[in-house]
Amino acid sequence: MNSEVKVVERKYILPFILITSLFALWGFANDITNPMVAAFKTVMEISNAKASLVQFAFYGGYATMAIPAALFVQRYSYKKGILLGLTLYAVGALMFWPAAQYQMFGFFLLSLYVLTFGLAFLETTSNPYILSMGSVETSTRRLNLAQAFNPMGSLLGMFVASQIVLSALESDKQRNAAGELIFSSLDEGTKAVIRAHDLMVIRNPYVALGLVVFLMLIVIALVNMPQLGQVNKIHPLKSFNRLVKNITYREGVIAQVFYVAAQIMCWTFIIHYAENLGLNKATAQMYNIVAMGIFLGSRFLSTFLMKYINSRLLLLVFAIGALVTISGVILSQNIFGLYCLVATSAFMSLMFPTIYGIALEGIGEDATLGAAGLVMAIVGGALMPPLQGAIIDLQVINGFPAVNLSFLLPLICFVVIALFAHRSYQSHKKLNQ
Repeated sequence: MNSEVKVVERKYILPFILITSLFALWGFANDITNPMVAAFKTVMEISNAKASLVQFAFYGGYATMAIPAALFVQRYSYKKGILLGLTLYAVGALMFWPAAQYQMFGFFLLSLYVLTFGLAFLETTSNPYILSMGSVETSTRRLNLAQAFNPMGSLLGMFVASQIVLSALESDKQRNAAGELIFSSLDEGTKAVIRAHDLMVIRNPYVALGLVVFLMLIVIALVNMPQLGQVNKIHPLKSFNRLVKNITYREGVIAQVFYVAAQIMCWTFIIHYAENLGLNKATAQMYNIVAMGIFLGSRFLSTFLMKYINSRLLLLVFAIGALVTISGVILSQNIFGLYCLVATSAFMSLMFPTIYGIALEGIGEDATLGAAGLVMAIVGGALMPPLQGAIIDLQVINGFPAVNLSFLLPLICFVVIALFAHRSYQSHKKLNQ
């Protein structure tokens, strides 16, 4: 691999910075939302399975809007796709205000659904846009670099969730001498007052986020962005047929479904895992913040390593590492299991952008629709968390904590990723012999 080729050329520095900032914006949305599963469970007095519909709504929006986003970008431009995405993002976030006023769980789900319409536009557009800003040889490294700023937004989202939301929830403070939650046993009048307070606490960061996104919309609207990629030239059906025949792309989409599912399950249910060890929500979220810090550091490290190690081989090594740590999560019934869950983030760090880059490598003019397929793969985050929540609701399975056994689902996901990495690495070696 030629280490002299620049990852980002000088002429693309400003647009690269602006688009990379969007990665942080959707990282914030992702990781302030993950802890809301536990928050809504208590505040709205619902099961883990129903609370996990937060993830179903959030990631379901990606599946709904990814293809329309790709078609919009092909019809118009990357910039217009980004502007529409930011508009939908801001509207969805601001909808939290009436959702809190009406105290309807369904309204919150609708708000998240609209918000992720915007995120689908942003991810479908931003990822291939970053890939196109320079040499094909450095495209995967460039995307990993841009994606490294995603966990920065995630860290901020986790911090806000922990220090501003979870720590301020009065419903979570209603505990007996043994530390057990007693909110559901309070009288209806007291619960109504606490619920109104807590829903406003949940609402406020999203409303502030909506205003920030609106300001970003104005900035990008005023800046000239380079016209890159193919628009107005590709028939979607012909592009789709070519993509379906591409084995690496097909398997990449499948691997991405399982990766996103694993990521969301590990980060959403770390709170439940920690609570099972006797920790409260705010303290549990601090472990999530540590996990994200490790994720961020590992993302930069893996981007550096790709300068010397084939990205497919590195993906395989990291997938095996994740299998080892998640096994510790399942088998340990003490704090070591929580440490293993935190450590899993180190191995997840390179997976999304690397799978993305491998799947899109060499597909040329089909990149926009191909990107939509990979964004649709984020639906994995909608499908598996409710299943994991349902397993956790069982509490104990044959004398073993259900929350531990629920992490068999991420284990399966990492097996799929390891198989994809192995197959793509072997295929790459054959092509270069």
